[in-house]
Amino acid sequence: MKLSYNWLKDYLGCDLTPQQVADAMTDIGIEVDAVEEQEQIPGGLAGVVVARVAECVPHPDSDHLHVTKVDDGSGELLTVVCGAPNVAAGQKVLFARIGTVLPGDFKIKKSKIRGIESFGMICADDELGIGEDHSGIKVLPEDAPVGMSAKEYLHLETEAVIEYEITANRVDASSHIGVARDLYAWMMLNGIPCKFAYPGIEDWKDGEGKGLSIDVQDPSAAPRYCGITVKGVKVGPSPEWLQKKLLSIGLRPIDNVVDVSNFILWELGQPLHTFDADKVSGGTVIVRRAHEGEKIVTLDEVERKLSPEDIVIADAEGPMCIAGVFGGIGSGVTESTVNVFIESAYFDPGSVRKTSKRHTLQTDASFRFERGADPAICEYACKRAALLIRELAGGEIVGGMEEFYPVKIGKKVIDLDYDRIEKFIGKKIGHDTIEKILGYLSYDFVQKREGGALVAAPTYMIDVTRECDVVEEILRIYGYNNIDLPPHMKMSVNATPSPEPEAVRNGISNFLAANGFVETMNNSLTKSAYYKGLSSFPEERCVQVVNPLSSDLNVMRQTLIFNGLEVVAYNQNRQIQSMKLFEYGSVYSRDPESDGKTLASYEEHQAFSLFITGSSEKSWNQQPGKSSFFELKGYVDLLLRRFGADIYQMEASEAPSDIFSEGVSYALPGQHLPLAVLGTVLPSLARKFDVRQPVFAAEINWNTLFQLVKRDKVTFKEMPRFPEVRRDLALLLDEGVSYADLRRSAFKSARKLLRQVTLFDVYRGEKIPEGKKQYALGFVLQDLEKTLTDADVERIMDRILSSFRNEFGATLR
Repeated sequence: MKLSYNWLKDYLGCDLTPQQVADAMTDIGIEVDAVEEQEQIPGGLAGVVVARVAECVPHPDSDHLHVTKVDDGSGELLTVVCGAPNVAAGQKVLFARIGTVLPGDFKIKKSKIRGIESFGMICADDELGIGEDHSGIKVLPEDAPVGMSAKEYLHLETEAVIEYEITANRVDASSHIGVARDLYAWMMLNGIPCKFAYPGIEDWKDGEGKGLSIDVQDPSAAPRYCGITVKGVKVGPSPEWLQKKLLSIGLRPIDNVVDVSNFILWELGQPLHTFDADKVSGGTVIVRRAHEGEKIVTLDEVERKLSPEDIVIADAEGPMCIAGVFGGIGSGVTESTVNVFIESAYFDPGSVRKTSKRHTLQTDASFRFERGADPAICEYACKRAALLIRELAGGEIVGGMEEFYPVKIGKKVIDLDYDRIEKFIGKKIGHDTIEKILGYLSYDFVQKREGGALVAAPTYMIDVTRECDVVEEILRIYGYNNIDLPPHMKMSVNATPSPEPEAVRNGISNFLAANGFVETMNNSLTKSAYYKGLSSFPEERCVQVVNPLSSDLNVMRQTLIFNGLEVVAYNQNRQIQSMKLFEYGSVYSRDPESDGKTLASYEEHQAFSLFITGSSEKSWNQQPGKSSFFELKGYVDLLLRRFGADIYQMEASEAPSDIFSEGVSYALPGQHLPLAVLGTVLPSLARKFDVRQPVFAAEINWNTLFQLVKRDKVTFKEMPRFPEVRRDLALLLDEGVSYADLRRSAFKSARKLLRQVTLFDVYRGEKIPEGKKQYALGFVLQDLEKTLTDADVERIMDRILSSFRNEFGATLR
């Protein structure tokens, strides 16, 4: 948000510099990002001067251009071709010399127009950035001094603008009055001379007649609704002072009626909306819920379909505005508007937020309404806006203010114990200091007693409901930096579990990073569309977000695989084709048969995901090789072996076919706990993420993996003193026999001496019968007590071969 220092001083009289104001704002909990000195108009209109049109004749080759002679005070007349219909000799104008850069980065250059050279430009309001009028050039009064810079003539000042952030509970600080109010309390407590005052509305008087009436059909949607009708207005450019204020905080002036609404928003923090009263059919402004399927075209010229959860401002024919969010194009103020209806209301925050997110409309109004506006300021803001419109656009106020306010929203009454407050703070600041701060912040003392009080919090403090909330307000103004640290700090020491989960996770991350993987971090929120039609991760098991930020972030993720595919697609779209990625994060699911009201209905656990795609890096001594499922499997195997697990001892099954075209799932033997799933991502699934090359992915369940870690005991032993022996077998097998089956059978037959079994060749083709395959297996044998003889080795190999023949019908080739 932006705060104009000069604008702030309209309400807060003080001698603090902009930087001192910024420092004070940070001290009282309004975090300042930067203090910038900026021109009211970018560039300060350097190169633009007051000039006189000495001559003006029609262009010989055009029926709408004019050739003028301009005196810019330099001592010579400059030829300028001008297309404005209102240009005439004798006028005082604003003239941009050659080399001037106007707002919008438009540089003035010497040009030739229809054969005549032009040495500059006579400017209109919109070209200078001081208004929207483009109907003709800006004509100045006759006493405007020729040669004076536009910056000096228009009184364009260099102004300090403070950029700051507010937390969700501090919407009261989203206006100049709100910040001034807090600064006043801080300065009064610290003895800094200052004055604070709201702008007056003493000139308010009810007009004659009766304006538009209001009909609030759903009090829960709009607990308070005010409206005033002003007739006979003349819509046009805003005066210079109002345009300057809006421009200083980055707002573009539109016209005097709309600009007043924006001015009140940033002055008081109360959103307003102005309607063309003549476009309100039936003479009554209706506040209601939208009908199912009802439509409205908003100011951005988009047709939006409404739902019964949306609040609308309607007339007899239909919706005119989405309440608290965005106006409709058919009822807005235009240049032809004569009669205006001003709306000032307090809308239900929850309804406004849901509507804003449903229609993906984030406006200044919805930002404030959904966080909780001040219901007490509606009447004041409406009357101030009516008086300003009458001042700036003429017209008369019709009747009095129409208001719907059946149940007054009262102030929250809180019981305070001063000693307990000081205990919360950690310092005895004095009961009188507590009362002073509360008084400066506009708290009402309902009842005072010895050592405490019953206070009513201001309605603009939406989050102050308990004594601890009041403590926070007191501390903001008193200053957190003024609370001394105690000489002794006490803390409890918790025993670190062994093994320490965080250390193990870091060890896994370091292992993957050392093997060329890059860590990614993704949002736990994702889109429900990813899970439609899946059986492995069914959509009904998604944890829904009650108030989603958008349709792309409406559920919690059930798996890390979809996030990984998003990252792969993002990088491939930026010419990065080869990747090795991993992520550690939480995944979530719910029991679809539960009511979702208990924690037992939900499940959350952490997981690691791995992704490999593309090719290995090209080197001077080797050609790049394509990544494969077996490369990924090798990394997973290494990771599991690091913690004493052997994938060949796991319970294996096929990977989910709706995620992987081929792959395998592992579970702990006997416990059936899911450990890891890995495989080739289904090409049709990858294409949904705009990924056009093979992707190999794995997901490891952290909770199950940690069970391995806890039971893994690291031991040290000396190197073997006797050599190992290697033997190979080429076996003819049925297609249904797997390497894992052979490996398991071999270790069963020669458990004491067999150290390793590897598969180094698979062959199908000529001389191999249909339905058969050839496996070439390597065996490593070793005895830790003696050197194996040939007879020992042959005896063991015969035993292994016999086992293969009996169990699998294998034959030796």
